[in-house]
Amino acid sequence: MSDNRQSLADLASLTNQPAPAAPTAQTVPAAEGDIQAPVSNEPVREPMPLREQILDKQGRAYATGRRKDAVARVWIKPGSGKITVNGRDQETYFARPTLRLVINQPFTIAERDGAYDVVCTVKGGGLSGQAGAVKHGISQALTKFEPILRAPVKAAGFLTRDSRTVERKKYGKAKARRSFQFSKR
Repeated sequence: MSDNRQSLADLASLTNQPAPAAPTAQTVPAAEGDIQAPVSNEPVREPMPLREQILDKQGRAYATGRRKDAVARVWIKPGSGKITVNGRDQETYFARPTLRLVINQPFTIAERDGAYDVVCTVKGGGLSGQAGAVKHGISQALTKFEPILRAPVKAAGFLTRDSRTVERKKYGKAKARRSFQFSKR
């Protein structure tokens, strides 16, 4: 087997065109004793500016969370990690441990477990939808309180509203798509 490697100059000779110049880094003239740094021709990208912290008069961040038919109004402030839902403690309101785990996910992702007190009111839907709405609201409020946390919370997908809802029942059907049982006779 022969080695068929070709360079840009070899390809240019085949097509009778001049070979393109190899990219080189330019150097800035430096003063005596300075280290020369290469300068690239690419435009310098400035980092995205952080969003502003949005707080109310009591020093709390507010956000609305939604999931299925549930809507949660959430306020967070620095504290000991106490979560109150509709005036009750989270262990009382959300008895299932999985629902409490869902609510605490934004704090776990942001590594802020036990750093904020949460007060929220939630209406509509069932317990699962309400837990999802509280999670969405906590995520939104957390990014308003600490804008630097927006990247990890957004990467986890907690800022996106889950728009899946129950499909409505249609007439002539038992449920949304289920037909009545067919009777041959």
